[in-house]
Order: sequence, then structure tokens, then C-alpha cells
Amino acid sequence: MSDNFQIERILGIDYGVRRIGIALSDPLKISAQPLPTIKAEGMEQVLTELETIIRDKNVTEIVVGMPLNLKGQKSKAAQKVEKFIQYLKNRFKLPVHCWDERWTSLAAQRTIIALGKSPSRHKDKIDQISALIILQSFLDYQSANTSKDVELT
Repeated sequence: MSDNFQIERILGIDYGVRRIGIALSDPLKISAQPLPTIKAEGMEQVLTELETIIRDKNVTEIVVGMPLNLKGQKSKAAQKVEKFIQYLKNRFKLPVHCWDERWTSLAAQRTIIALGKSPSRHKDKIDQISALIILQSFLDYQSANTSKDVELT
């Protein structure tokens, strides 16, 4: 293996005004692992923390959860997420994918409850798990659509 070999990863983000859930793909882009939640104390601080992760983990793509309503239309919160995505694109010059985040918070809350914990006391964990679900569903989708292109002989 060459010393120049770079493992590329995908970063998953569950954007929130107070907290930002973060998840990272494995080197094979098969599974997602949560990273510590970022406490949002201003856009520059958030972007600086993300820059460190992107650089240190060799992130080459970003997936951001897009809040949609039950009809699949962008919710009111979507405007803030779109603005955040624009900051990401301008700062990092990486592909940024929007991903439907409907039901991720509910699934994350149910996970916390299943672990015997209180969702109201573990909001940072809910954000982590939400980011993980967003990224994992994106990875699963990519894998399913890539495998269709491969012809087995």
C-alpha cells in the first residue's frame, strides 16, 4: 500500500440551531459512526470545528439532513438548513447532499428510550443518533444503487 493512499469518508450532519449532530462513514463507506455533538455557539465556531473533522478524517463529501414535512415538502426549518449548506459549500468546496431527515429524531428518541434513558436529558445523543441515521440511510441508498450497476458473471 502506498504512503499516498488516502481513505475518503463521508460526513453526516443533523443541523440544529443549538446543537449539530455529527456522524462519519467508515473507510469503505458502508457504515456510519457517531462523533461528539457540536454545540453551536456561532457559525464561525461551527465551521472551524467541522473544518478540523473534515481535514483530520479526510472527508470528501457531506450529507446534511433536510427537514421535510409529512408531504415531503421543505419545512420552515429548511431555510436555516439551506443557509447552513451554503456556508458548507462556500467554505469547504465539497459536494454537499441534502437527505430527507423525516422521522430521524423520533427514531433517535426511541433508541434513547430503549436504552432506558430520558430523551430530554440526552438531547446531544439524540442529535448524534439522528446524524448517524441520516448518514447510514444515505450510505445504504448509495450502496443499493451502486450494486445495481455491477454485473455479476
